[in-house]
Amino acid sequence: MQIFRSIDSNSIRGFPKDPKDATNNNLVCGKNVLIDMSIHTAYVKAIRSAQHFIYIENQYFIGSSYSWGSHKDLGANNLIPMEIALKIADKIRAHERFAAYIVIPMWPEGNPTGAATQRILFWQHKTMQMMYETIYKALMEVGLEDAYSPQDYLNFFCLGNREAFGAHDTSAMSSSTAANSPQALSQKSRRFMIYVHSKGMIVDDEYVLLGSANINQRSLEGTRDTEIAMGAYQPSHTWALKQSSPHGQIYGYRMSLWAEHIGAVEECFAQPESLECVRRIRTLGDMNWKQFVADEVTEMRGHLLKYPVEVDRKGKVKPLPGCGSFPDVSGNIVGSFLVIQENLTI
Repeated sequence: MQIFRSIDSNSIRGFPKDPKDATNNNLVCGKNVLIDMSIHTAYVKAIRSAQHFIYIENQYFIGSSYSWGSHKDLGANNLIPMEIALKIADKIRAHERFAAYIVIPMWPEGNPTGAATQRILFWQHKTMQMMYETIYKALMEVGLEDAYSPQDYLNFFCLGNREAFGAHDTSAMSSSTAANSPQALSQKSRRFMIYVHSKGMIVDDEYVLLGSANINQRSLEGTRDTEIAMGAYQPSHTWALKQSSPHGQIYGYRMSLWAEHIGAVEECFAQPESLECVRRIRTLGDMNWKQFVADEVTEMRGHLLKYPVEVDRKGKVKPLPGCGSFPDVSGNIVGSFLVIQENLTI
């Protein structure tokens, strides 16, 4: 097990006083400050070492703005989204399977129609678009664009639930609540998102990274939010030792998460990198989303929903037809751009 931090010398004692000693302690030198960015480094190294799949749950997913189609100078320069996209692209060129599953909230905390939330969703959409375009370009390079789509390698999900009225359900909105308010509409439809607040990554069922850091610039830069994380593996449960998929505690942890989110355990889940598994999980996510937005209220067995955007075979990320805003609560799913006054949302 290893501990990682996002923190700087303004927030902690014990950093070396001489900047020359910084590199020996894996620190970055800023202007009059020493920075520990080891959480970011740990994510990047784990992604680069991945050989089969990556599974991420995080409250935010924004980064690699230097490669977006626009707003390249925003400053959300953490490498994690691009590293995942490049890993997939490398595997495509090598004609090897690889899969990335990313679970995020349907919308980040706050009012989904509010300016700050809409801005975060806009940056998130830019991040997704950059990743899918990178993957599509790799498919084009090796002539596989007709055989596979970008979503055969990368998929985004969120969590939600619906609860049918029970025989003894007496819940009701107060008479003062407007009939078309988000509260009243959610009560009527019996649906709500399950908020993803976890921050972790599983790589190849042999390495796990867990902590407090979001995948955004605030958490990973080291000079802003102070964060801590841990990385761990079991020496007796690695691909190198087993020459096959490890089935240690990290495998058990992932399978328990999937069982909780999906409401079932299927044989293909043991090989998450396989095309069969990717397409099966995507199908289940599609089915759950349709149940989530259906007019009829039915009890949901699984809670893993496709993230409500459409990704075409060329990697273009667009709003779902007929569903450009979140059910009941409104708010543009792909966000909206307003004049930037600060960078707190990245």
